[in-house]
Amino acid sequence: MVDVAGRVRDAAQGAILRRVAGPDAAATRARIHETPGPRWFPAGSPIQRVHGDASMFVGGLRALLLQSLHPLAMAGVAAHSGYRGDPWGRLQRTSAFIAVTTFGTSDDAAQAVDVVRAVHRRVRGRTPDGRPYAAGDPDLLRWVHVAETQSFLVAHQAFGHRPLDAAGCDEYVAQAAVVGRALGVEEPPRTHRALDAAVLGYRGELELTPAARDAATFLLLEPPLPPVARPVYTGLTLAARESLPPWARDGLPRVRGLPARAAHPVGVLVTRLVRWALRPG
Repeated sequence: MVDVAGRVRDAAQGAILRRVAGPDAAATRARIHETPGPRWFPAGSPIQRVHGDASMFVGGLRALLLQSLHPLAMAGVAAHSGYRGDPWGRLQRTSAFIAVTTFGTSDDAAQAVDVVRAVHRRVRGRTPDGRPYAAGDPDLLRWVHVAETQSFLVAHQAFGHRPLDAAGCDEYVAQAAVVGRALGVEEPPRTHRALDAAVLGYRGELELTPAARDAATFLLLEPPLPPVARPVYTGLTLAARESLPPWARDGLPRVRGLPARAAHPVGVLVTRLVRWALRPG
């Protein structure tokens, strides 16, 4: 008897991994997880639970939407990242960095950080209104870090397979701070409460610039995906957009075809589908 469900899962898994991890996804995963040596974090720790869960698909989209509200961060992304011309390449580089620093050997994690810091030293310029920016600026690094860390945690608590308890949330933030400090973030928050306070502390600097709105439109409405993948992606984007606080989603394009009130049940459904597709055969 033909295992139709298995074939569908294998096809979905291959399609997801090719976009997230590239054409050599299996080899990349084996290298990260199977290379012997000490790691920055113990097996099964909160950061591995969060970063290894399908809820990261929601968290990553939320992080991009939130980070883009900082005009200096968005100017750097617009000028240097090539997110429109090579969105999958950028996603693969980001996901590889997260995977290596979370699950890889200490040496590989340190090397990945060195590569990113070298890139940051080259990313500098001016916003359309003339303000200078530099990707290596500690305050800008801190914004990117806290927006990303909060987004991953929010998504995990809402859609993760095993949400963390209060102590686990604090430990996750503290473990994420290890990576943040390695990248040059000064005094990253180490508790859940301090993380949320840090994000709110930037609110006066944030705005939905034309570049940020253009990026949000691309993420929410214009992804370069085949029609068969659009329904799942739409569910992920709805969950990501609606998980933002009201002040952060004000003015963002609305996800088409689904009401905002459906964000949580749809988010649960699509993350379960992704989790099913990515589980070992």
